[in-house]
Amino acid sequence: MKATLDLFFFGVYPYIALTVFFVGSLLRFEREQYTWKSDSSQLLRRGSLRWGSNLFHIGIISLFFTHLVGLLTPPAVYHAFGVTTEFKQMMAIVVGAVLGVVCLIGLLLLIHRRWAEIRLAHNSNLSDWVTLLWILMVLVMGIATIFTSVHHTDGAVMVRLGDWAQRIVTFRSGAVDALEGVPGVYRLHMVLGMTLFVIFPFTRLVHVWSGFASVAYLTRAWQIVRPR
Repeated sequence: MKATLDLFFFGVYPYIALTVFFVGSLLRFEREQYTWKSDSSQLLRRGSLRWGSNLFHIGIISLFFTHLVGLLTPPAVYHAFGVTTEFKQMMAIVVGAVLGVVCLIGLLLLIHRRWAEIRLAHNSNLSDWVTLLWILMVLVMGIATIFTSVHHTDGAVMVRLGDWAQRIVTFRSGAVDALEGVPGVYRLHMVLGMTLFVIFPFTRLVHVWSGFASVAYLTRAWQIVRPR
C-alpha cells in the first residue's frame, strides 16, 4: 500500500500537478481573461494590508526561487564553487527559517485582516479562503521541516530531495526511489506544495503570471512622448 501511494504521490502526481498548472492557466487566460486579476481589497480597507502584503510577497517569492535553485542545482555544480553539502544544508536551514517566518507573519496579517473586517469577510469567496489557508498549511509544514533538518546537518536528505526533483523535471526514472528514507514531514510538505500548483489556475494566484510577465517592460522599446 505504501509503495503504491509513494508511486502515485511522488512519481505520477507531480506531472498531474504541473499539467493542471500550465494547461489550466492557459485555458483560463484564453477563456476567462476578465477573471485574471488579484482582486485587490485595498479599496475596502487598507489596515495592515501594506505590512501583510509586503512581508508575504517578499517571503513567498524568495522561498519559491530558493526552493527552485536549491532543488534543481546538482551537487557537482555547487561543489565546483567550493560549497560543501553541509554548508548548503546550513544555508538552507537559516535562509529557509528567516524567509518562512517573514512570509508567515505577512500571511497571518492578511488572514486576520480578511477575517476581522466584516466588509472584507463578506466580499471573500471560497477560493480566497482555500488559497490563504492552503498556503498557510504549506508554509507551516515547510517550517516544521526545519526542526527535522537540524538533526541531520550532513545534507543527505537535502541531496535526496534534490535528486528527486531533478529526476522529475528531466523525466528520468528512479524518482520515487530517490526519496527512500526521507522523513514523512518532508513528504507531506511536498504533497501540499504540489497541490498548490493544482489549485493555482482556479484562484486569484494566476496574477503571479502577470507579475513575471511585467519583466518584459524592462526590454520593450521606448515610448516617445512629444509635447503639444
